[in-house]
Amino acid sequence: MFAKTRLLCSLALFVAVACPAATTHAGASPAGTATTSIVIDRSAAAHPFPHFWEKMFGSGRAILALRDRYRRDLRATRRVTEMRYVRFHGILDDEVGVYRVDAHGHPQYNFSYVDQIYDDLLAAGVKPFVELSFMPPALAARPLRHAFWYKPTVSPPKHYARWDALIRAFARHLVQRYGIDEVASWYFEVWNEPNLDFWRGTPRQASYFTLYDHTARALKQVNPRLRVGGPATAQAAWVDAFIAHAVAHHVPLDFVSSHVYGNDSAKNVFGTDQRIPRDRMVCRAVRKVHREILASARPSLPLIWSEFNAAYDNDPAVTDSAYMGPWLATTVSRCDGLATMMSYWTFSDVFEEQGVIRKPSYGGFGLIAERGIPKPSFNAFRLLHRLGHTRLALASDAAIATRRADGTLVIALWNYAPPGRPGPARRFILRFPGAGNAVATVTQIDSLHGDWLAAYRRMGSPRYPTRPQIAALRRAAELPPPVSIPLHDDAVTLTLPAYALTLIEVPSRPGSKVPGV
Repeated sequence: MFAKTRLLCSLALFVAVACPAATTHAGASPAGTATTSIVIDRSAAAHPFPHFWEKMFGSGRAILALRDRYRRDLRATRRVTEMRYVRFHGILDDEVGVYRVDAHGHPQYNFSYVDQIYDDLLAAGVKPFVELSFMPPALAARPLRHAFWYKPTVSPPKHYARWDALIRAFARHLVQRYGIDEVASWYFEVWNEPNLDFWRGTPRQASYFTLYDHTARALKQVNPRLRVGGPATAQAAWVDAFIAHAVAHHVPLDFVSSHVYGNDSAKNVFGTDQRIPRDRMVCRAVRKVHREILASARPSLPLIWSEFNAAYDNDPAVTDSAYMGPWLATTVSRCDGLATMMSYWTFSDVFEEQGVIRKPSYGGFGLIAERGIPKPSFNAFRLLHRLGHTRLALASDAAIATRRADGTLVIALWNYAPPGRPGPARRFILRFPGAGNAVATVTQIDSLHGDWLAAYRRMGSPRYPTRPQIAALRRAAELPPPVSIPLHDDAVTLTLPAYALTLIEVPSRPGSKVPGV
C-alpha cells in the first residue's frame, strides 16, 4: 500500500496526492495551502437526490435541430447525462414553416419540419419541452422583431381566434402523430421571457397573461392531459402574480417556470443593491420562486427552471473555462430540493442568436464548442452524473457526498474561485470511517486536465482551426482517466488547484474497487 501511494506521489498526476506521512498531521500542508478535513459517514442522515440538473437542457432555436452537428452534440450529451428533455425557441417561426395564409387570407398549416425535429429528438431518447414561440409573422398584430440575428417576431397575435386555432391544430397534430400517452409526458411552456423584449404586448404583464390564458385553454381543449405552464420569465419575475392570476381566472396551470443567470444583478432579481456572488445567484433566485409557490394558493405546483447558466454575456473566462466545474457543483449543491428540473442553457454551441459563430472560443453557452469539442462544462456534467441518488448530510460548502444503490460512496469535491481570479490550491483530507483498506477511484478536471483552452491558446487561438488542430483540441478536452488510490487510516488527502472539480468513489466493501474501474 505504501509503495503504491509513494509511486502515485512521484508521478506528475492531475491530482496532488499527499504521501501517507502527511495524512497523520491534519494541520500540516504545503506552504500557503489551507487544509480542510471532511468526514464522510455512511450512516449520516440522508435524503433522495434525483439528478434534477441533468434531466433537461436548452439549445439553439428549433430549426437548428435539423443540422447534423446539432444532432451529434445532442447524442453526445445524452450519452453522459440523464438528459430527458430539450427546450428551444422558435418552433412557430417562419423558418420552420408552420403557419402562413393563402391568397384568400385563410390560415394554412405545415408540420413537416416539426415532425422531422421531434422525430429525431425522440429517436435519440429525448422528449421536447415545447416552448410555444415566437409569433408567425402572418399572424402578428405588428411587425415587431427581436434583435437576435434570426429576428423572431415578438408581437401579440392580430386575431386571438386564429392563434387559438393554430395552437389546437399544432397540439392535435402532435397527439395524432405520437399518441396522447407520449405527448402527455411532454411539457408546453408559453413563450420565452415575456418580461423582457421577447414580448411586446402592452401592458406587458397583462397582455402576456392574456396570451397564456388563450394558449393554455386551447391546449386543454385538445386533451386535458397536456401539461402547460409559464411564465418563463427572466430574472425570477412575475411568478407570484402569475399564479394568483391563474387561480383567480381558473386558467389551467400544471407547472411554473422561470430563468436566471449567475451574473444577473440583485437589483433585477430581488430589487435590492446587494452584491450576490456569481456562485450564489442562481440558487438564491430559485429559492425565491420556490418560496413564492409554497406561499401561493397552488403550493404543490412543480418548479421547472427552464434556463440557467453562470453568464448571459458570452464570457470565455466563464462558460468556456474550467471555472464551470466548481460553479456547476456549487449550484447543484445549493439548489437541491428546490426544483423538479433545471435546464442548463445550452448543450451545444450550434447556436446563432448573435449570428454565425466566428471562432471556437467565444464564451458560447454550450457544453460542446463548434466542431464537437467538449468544454470543461461537458466534463463537469459527466462527473456529476456519476453521483449517487442518495445524498448524505455533510458539513462542507465544497463537497457533495452521495451513495449509490450498491453502497458505493461518491463525493464531488471542488475548489471554487471567481472567474479570472484563481485563488490558492486547497488541501482536503477526506475521512471514511470504517472504510478499512478500500481503494478510492479519483477523477479530476481543472485548467490543465479535461480543458481544451490551453491547447487552443498554444495554437495561437486560430479562428479557423485545421482538421488536425480540431482533432488535437478534442484530445486535449478528453476526460482524464481515473486514478486508484488506496486509503490510509480510512483517509485520502488531495490537493486541488483553483477551478478543480474532483470525483472520488469509494466502494462499499473494504479491499474492493469501484465496479467498472
